[in-house]
Amino acid sequence: MSNIFWSNIFRSTTDELQTITRLWQKTPLFDGIPPRQIEFLCRKMHVRSFLADEIVFRQGDQGAGAILILDGSVRVMANKTQLAQLETGDFFGEIALAEPERRIADAFSVDDSKLVYFLKQDLEEWIEYEPRLGARFLMNLSSTLAQRLLQANKLIAEH
Repeated sequence: MSNIFWSNIFRSTTDELQTITRLWQKTPLFDGIPPRQIEFLCRKMHVRSFLADEIVFRQGDQGAGAILILDGSVRVMANKTQLAQLETGDFFGEIALAEPERRIADAFSVDDSKLVYFLKQDLEEWIEYEPRLGARFLMNLSSTLAQRLLQANKLIAEH
């Protein structure tokens, strides 16, 4: 029998950890990273719940890491222009894993949502522990950022 007074209420359940691991594994950031290592990182990640229309971050906020949508949806806006509507399994804010820049847009939950935060500090500690896999992750991150830049350039060229 479990005693709620002595349990860790902040630890993700096994099912939730497996879901988080599976969702991150499907992203290009973790291509070529063994599932065991992804789960190791996911154990350090932080889950936060948001109510509908709650601000996730504002333009100008300091970025701390990438965010995965575990459940719900998030809208990303810049200067009253919608940049993206993201759903379960999508990730955003990954530039904060590479550069300590301020956020360039506002993000808010469209409905009740659960988000998973992958902090730059946790990535840096893992890279020290697993440098070869860390190099692979950084190559994946570079490719992801390059793809987003190419997509943005195409949109600019069309206008």
